[in-house]
Amino acid sequence: MWGNKGGAAGGDIESGAAQQPLYPLMNEPPQIRWAFIRKVYIILSMQLLLTAAVAATVVFVRPVSTFVLHTKAGLAVYIVSLILPFIILCALFALHKRHPINFVLLALFTITLAFGIGLSCAHSKGRVVLEAAILTAVVSVSLTLYTFWAAKRGHDFSFMGPFLFASLLVLICFGFIQVLFPLGKISLMIYGGLGALIFSGYIIYDTDNLIKRFSYDEYILASITLYLDVINLFQALLLLLGAADD
Repeated sequence: MWGNKGGAAGGDIESGAAQQPLYPLMNEPPQIRWAFIRKVYIILSMQLLLTAAVAATVVFVRPVSTFVLHTKAGLAVYIVSLILPFIILCALFALHKRHPINFVLLALFTITLAFGIGLSCAHSKGRVVLEAAILTAVVSVSLTLYTFWAAKRGHDFSFMGPFLFASLLVLICFGFIQVLFPLGKISLMIYGGLGALIFSGYIIYDTDNLIKRFSYDEYILASITLYLDVINLFQALLLLLGAADD
């Protein structure tokens, strides 16, 4: 299956690129790895489109956000929407190789997470949301292209894993402190800025793993990691820009 996709000439540029190794000392057929990468990015694109559709529904259909944020039943829905993605994510990690249940769970995970993102956007200025979306797109595409370019020249980013994980733990602890003891607008800007830097690093790290380390049956895991990197980058930039705009 992979070989047929990789061998198909999807345009002169793509067919030429598919014949060349993605990185030095590559010990697998480039066509197979390119087919896997294309599949992951197709899934990721569908996730982002679904997220945009759900978030736009929450933002523009005002009764939805009003119900969630101003009624007791809506508060319960909001709490469930915060917890449910983590439950579905655990199921996804366990069943990511079982088709078609993995795609069903992936769709549910994306929808539930997008609902919370829509609520965040509903309480932000439209200009701030647009700026955050544009910055997220520019940064994500730029870092992705850079990682492919760097991998082609022999650079490896696996060393970033421990540093990013430690930084993420610091960010999570910082977030809990901010919830319990709000430190003001400057603190929110620092939190958003740190989050943007950390998840920019994760885009490089996870793209490098996509190129070199994910196995061919881990397309769901690869798409989830990249999706979470992009979404968390957007949320961090939304917080940073929103705090700066106040």
